[in-house]
Amino acid sequence: MPRKKSKGRMYFDMDVQNAIIEYNSLDSNENSAERSNLYAKEIHPAFDKLAENIINTFKFTYFDYGFEDIKHEVVAFMVMNIHKYDHTKGSKAFSYFSIVAKNYLILHNNNNYKKLKSHMKIDKSLTSKYSTFVSEPLHDDYNDYLEQLICYFEKNIPVMFKKKRDIDIAFSVIELLTKKDEIENFNKKSLYILIREMTNVNTNHITSVINTMKKHYRKVNNYYSKNGEILSTMSGSLNKVFF
Repeated sequence: MPRKKSKGRMYFDMDVQNAIIEYNSLDSNENSAERSNLYAKEIHPAFDKLAENIINTFKFTYFDYGFEDIKHEVVAFMVMNIHKYDHTKGSKAFSYFSIVAKNYLILHNNNNYKKLKSHMKIDKSLTSKYSTFVSEPLHDDYNDYLEQLICYFEKNIPVMFKKKRDIDIAFSVIELLTKKDEIENFNKKSLYILIREMTNVNTNHITSVINTMKKHYRKVNNYYSKNGEILSTMSGSLNKVFF
């Protein structure tokens, strides 16, 4: 049952946290009306104020559209991730969703910045910064190469990994790679934060998956250099192809 707000109450307190926990516990089909009521009365006002405060505090100035539109996007992103919040892990809802909001803003804060830095080539930035995964020199026909590389991983990730957790991490890496032009800070630290937020897993799991992908990447890259293409069915016989 929604709680009545008292005068002077903090905008994101334990009542809001409890509302989020209750919201997540309700079935989206059987309890849709109750969930909607909880969200409208308790959760949305807190999310809206949290987004406003974070935007104003951290001064994300490189957006090329209005404050209200930015705030609505941040709130929508928090709602998209609301099901990932697990209070049993000890984290406060306020801290958790503050990180969710900041990560979204970091990811999308490059639109106007890119215009100011239009003389810089994103591919060179990618080569120097994204050493976690794409560490070899880029090919002359990089766009075609990247398209084939992404296609290769999308088809073979379910073969490379057996655990759903690892598959989700790997697909998150590829999703970020497809959105490289939208990410200003395309470096190890920021990407790990984004992947961790997308998958809700520990950093050591991310590292393990990326190390496996790097092994495939090096072999696939070598094959492309020699043959000018990447075979989408190479994964099951890498040793046969490369050794």
